[in-house]
Amino acid sequence: MSRVAIASIRPGSRSDAPPAASAAGGKVYRPYSYWFYLPSAVIYGVLFLVPNFASLYFSLTRWSLFESKFIGLDNFKLFFQEPALVKGFTNTLVYAVVTSGSKVVLGLLLAVLLTSQIVARGYLRSVVFFPVLVSTIGVGLTFTVLMNPERGLINGALSVVGIDGPGWLTDPKWALLSVAAVDVWKGVGLATLIYIAGIVSIPREYVEAARVDGAGSWETFRRIVLPLSRPATVTVIILSLIGGLRSFDLIWAMTRGGPGFTSDVIASVIYKQYQAGFYGLSTAGNVVLFVVVTAIVLPLSWFLNRREVDL
Repeated sequence: MSRVAIASIRPGSRSDAPPAASAAGGKVYRPYSYWFYLPSAVIYGVLFLVPNFASLYFSLTRWSLFESKFIGLDNFKLFFQEPALVKGFTNTLVYAVVTSGSKVVLGLLLAVLLTSQIVARGYLRSVVFFPVLVSTIGVGLTFTVLMNPERGLINGALSVVGIDGPGWLTDPKWALLSVAAVDVWKGVGLATLIYIAGIVSIPREYVEAARVDGAGSWETFRRIVLPLSRPATVTVIILSLIGGLRSFDLIWAMTRGGPGFTSDVIASVIYKQYQAGFYGLSTAGNVVLFVVVTAIVLPLSWFLNRREVDL
C-alpha cells in the first residue's frame, strides 16, 4: 500500500475529521459539553456570588431586616474609627502567624515521626488526627474548664510540682496565646495528615540513594524530605493562615474577646457590632475582613508557588 493511501486512513488525519472540524481548522467543537458546567455555575452563583455582591451593597447602607438606606462609605469610616479595631487587627495578625507557624513546624515533625517505623503507627496517627473531628465549641468549653486559674486541671497539675500557674484566660498577657495554643492542638492533626501525604509521595529511590551516599537521618531530612515536601508546606501555610485570619468560634467560646479587648480579633469585633444592632457596620467589617484575607493570602500564595524545588 502506498504512503498516500496509508496517510488517508491514519486515525486522526485531516481526512478522518468530520466536515465541521475540517472547516474549523481541525478543532472539534462539542457545544453540548459546556452544559455540564451549568449546574455548578448556578450553585456557585447562588451560594457565593450573589451573597458576596449583596454583602458589598449592604455594607454601603444602614439596614435592618425590613429596610435599608444608602449611606455610601460611612460604615467603613465608622468601622475604622472603632477603638477596638486596631487592637483586633493586631491580635488577628499575631494569632494567625503563631497558629500557622506552629502547625507547620509541629505538623512536619509529627509527620516525620508517623512515617517512620515505630510501634502502633496507625493508632498514633488516629490519636493525632482525632482533635480535628471534635466540635470547636466543645473544645473551647472543655479547655475553658481545664484552664481555670483556681480549679483547672492544668494549674492543679502545675501546683503539684511547685509551679504557680497563671490565669491562662484571665490574664491579658496570656489570654490570646492560650487560645492560640488550643487552636494548634486542635488543628495540627490536619497539618500532619497533609505532610504525611507529601512525605509518602516522595520516591523511595531518592532516600535510598542518599543513604548509599552516606547521608544520615538529618541530611536525608534536610536534603530530601524538606525540599520535596514543599507543596505540602505551602498548603499547610495557606490553609492555616486563612483559618487564623478568620478565627472566631474558638476565641468566642473561650474568652469572648476578653479580658477587656485583649483577645479580640477582627471577626469578634464584627460580631459585637452585629450584637449591638449595627448591621450595616458589621457587614462593612466583613468586607474589610475579606479584603484583608485576600490581600495577605493571594500574594503569599503566588510567592510560595512560584519557586520550584531545586535539588
